[in-house]
Amino acid sequence: MATTKDKTVSVWGDKVHPKVRILGDGPPVVYLHGGYGPIETELLDELAKSFTVYAPEHPGITAGDEDSYKALDDMWDLVLYYYDLFDKLGLKAPAVVGHSFGGMIAGEIAATDPTRVGKLVLISPLGLWRDDSPIRNYIVTPQTDLPALLFKDQHHPSLKRITLNPEDQDGFIRITWALGCTGKFMWPIPDKGLRKRLHRIAAPTLIVWGKDDKLLPSVYADEFRKGIPGAKIHLVDDGAHMMPLEEPAKLAATVAKFIKG
Repeated sequence: MATTKDKTVSVWGDKVHPKVRILGDGPPVVYLHGGYGPIETELLDELAKSFTVYAPEHPGITAGDEDSYKALDDMWDLVLYYYDLFDKLGLKAPAVVGHSFGGMIAGEIAATDPTRVGKLVLISPLGLWRDDSPIRNYIVTPQTDLPALLFKDQHHPSLKRITLNPEDQDGFIRITWALGCTGKFMWPIPDKGLRKRLHRIAAPTLIVWGKDDKLLPSVYADEFRKGIPGAKIHLVDDGAHMMPLEEPAKLAATVAKFIKG
């Protein structure tokens, strides 16, 4: 397992103090997690075999810094906040990988300032909308519907990481809070104009999507590809939305091959 350290930094005028997990050795890769918080530990370990991975927690999620989400009003603040965080970490045009909510933010960072991102990998990102293929709002979806919506294996052990179980009080609080902190910047399920900014992305881009994603149908992969100049698509035959949890080694190999190429 890669050497791991947790670093707390001060950004956004000393109003936000996120924890950044740093692991591995090699070229820098920033990983932006999805709406359920920093739960993709196996994927990070796999990526750390080839890269130095920087995995920040979104504002408000870090224990002891919960009120910091109040310092940012909207998605635009969040994008600028990540500019500050990259600068604080000394990251000059790193590869950026984002999943779901984190994919949306990664796309916005790359679109609003193309010099910030060296290579871009979007794993089932939010951010676009089609009336003929609506996206379920996972934040308010009944818990009984989540396994079929998010997982290929509806009995996968990692399912407990996103399930609100009142008997697991700590887990219940963690998940509810993570959904609230990220939901602030995307509520309701978004179309915040990313489509008209995608053409600004200059970084070589890989779009990874599971063909069996029930939350974000794979038709959205082509929507992103059409908007991003030169973007490539990698469709996973039996992949679901939570590929980072279900298939971390396979997903990491795909990401690493693209970034190194």
